[in-house]
Amino acid sequence: MSTFEVLVEVRLRPGIADPEGATVERALPALGFAGVRGVRMGKAIRFEVEAAGEDDARRTAEELCRRLLTNPVIEDAVIEVWPPPPSPEGVR
Repeated sequence: MSTFEVLVEVRLRPGIADPEGATVERALPALGFAGVRGVRMGKAIRFEVEAAGEDDARRTAEELCRRLLTNPVIEDAVIEVWPPPPSPEGVR
């Protein structure tokens, strides 16, 4: 088993109203950011998972999203998985 790093970005599905994003977008011109458009808010969840391989780690993250981290009616998840870094020579 290896430890994999996982990043899950939870985003509202296209067409779902995003009042938090709209509020931020309305505030931006007053802060000098007049050219920023299409603000959408979401959440990022980082964790580590013990798995036999990268595919197993991804499947675990997908199951977490289905069962706990997202509302599949209004949210999508983008999952990134990183393999463990190679251990330095001679270190066990």
